[in-house]
Amino acid sequence: MIYKHDPASIQGFLEDTSNLKTGHTPGVFFPETTDDLTELLKGAPKEHRRFTIAGNGTGTTGARIPLGDYVISMQKLDRIGEPVELSKDKAYITVQAGALLGDIQKKVEQSGWFYPPDPTEKLCFIGSTIANNSSGARSFKYGATRKHISRILVVLPEGDLLDLSRGDCLADELGMFHLSLSIGGNITFQRPQYIMPGTSKHNAGYFSEEGMDLIDLFIGSEGTLGIIAEADLILIPLPTAIISCLVYFRQMDELFLFVSLLKDINNPVTPRAIEFFDKQSLSFLASKYPEVPSNSCGAIFLEQETTVDTEEKDLDTLFERMESCNAMTDESWMALDRDEQGRLREFRHSLPLLVNDWLSKQQESKISSDMAVPDGAFRELFDFYCNSCEEHGFFYIIFGHIGNSHVHLNILPRNREEFIQGKALYREFIAKVLSLGGTISAEHGIGKLKAEYLVEMYHDHGIQEMVMIKKCLDPFLVLNIGNLIPRAYLVTE
Repeated sequence: MIYKHDPASIQGFLEDTSNLKTGHTPGVFFPETTDDLTELLKGAPKEHRRFTIAGNGTGTTGARIPLGDYVISMQKLDRIGEPVELSKDKAYITVQAGALLGDIQKKVEQSGWFYPPDPTEKLCFIGSTIANNSSGARSFKYGATRKHISRILVVLPEGDLLDLSRGDCLADELGMFHLSLSIGGNITFQRPQYIMPGTSKHNAGYFSEEGMDLIDLFIGSEGTLGIIAEADLILIPLPTAIISCLVYFRQMDELFLFVSLLKDINNPVTPRAIEFFDKQSLSFLASKYPEVPSNSCGAIFLEQETTVDTEEKDLDTLFERMESCNAMTDESWMALDRDEQGRLREFRHSLPLLVNDWLSKQQESKISSDMAVPDGAFRELFDFYCNSCEEHGFFYIIFGHIGNSHVHLNILPRNREEFIQGKALYREFIAKVLSLGGTISAEHGIGKLKAEYLVEMYHDHGIQEMVMIKKCLDPFLVLNIGNLIPRAYLVTE
């Protein structure tokens, strides 16, 4: 196992995309085997060590940034196995936690298989996507990572190895889990009793449902209950062909009608992704893509899986839906071949780069939301976002996963006063989302930056339920202290 403590080696582990700048650590461990992980955790209480688990720095919530604890980097555990066919419609692949999502997707596609979860950042570690239950654009059809994991190998905080296949360990009728561990002994704990939000995407706090599988407690737990070292990913056949398009609208009501038609379960158009760009987002993109129509109020990006036999019919149906909603059909962008779809993907992914370039010329950081609400409440939340920002005179953009009633609002402060006002408004957004039955984090997770807000969602009792589970599995409080559960609930300074 490699250990580094020189400033040059440490610096990169004090950063991610959260802009958190208070990180510090005595040093970084680079385990090369699962046994290395086990030995590190076994010795932690005696060595008075705590660890922060580091992904590849693509997160937005400061989760991988240590605040005085040692770092465990997962980058050396990067083995990718071979797809194993179970039937003509299903396969799996075994991967280690430090394998890159993009590398896994490429490998399985070369064999004619498909791993549906599709977070925007392809350089993320697969273990991090599991620990964070990551999602992305394709989650409209396929759901988040949880639905695509059949097995995980977890190193528990005292050094026990837990090899969990789905179905191995279920909560009993009282919601209790019972484990017999070689090091930790016999432990029993109850799943959280709080009610999960009625949203199609949710990534805030420990998962809970009646009769739940223990594997689902670790998925989305942000590394606070154990280190995911290895996983079996479920694969499905690679889609034959894709229709991609960007559809512009002049009126927001017409855009929302189009989205409602796309989401109708009886609709013959069945997208795997439905994404939104507001007028301000399009203005940013127009600086690089002058063909963006200036009279558009917003746009919808969608992807639909198709075949050679059904493509023409699918296109006809899509155009019918566009015309019925008065879409700007002539100005819209249809991509049917791989090269054109690549250009359209580049268009979609240019927005954050253009925003970051604008922010680099400002003195303040953006204030961004990652909240979702039940479908029936989305328009109310969207209008609340827009009206609130306009009342304050903020410069802002709204974009993202409208198919899941989950969009990202970015307030872009031009001075310190706007930043302070924006942070105060963010708390109003949280209150509004919770009043509508939503979640404070749909995909980015909680990490360190949002831990205080989790109390507003689950209240003190819900947090204490998570604390009880944490202390059962991590009695010496070794792993990821400060992530997800507010530090004050675990550690008295």
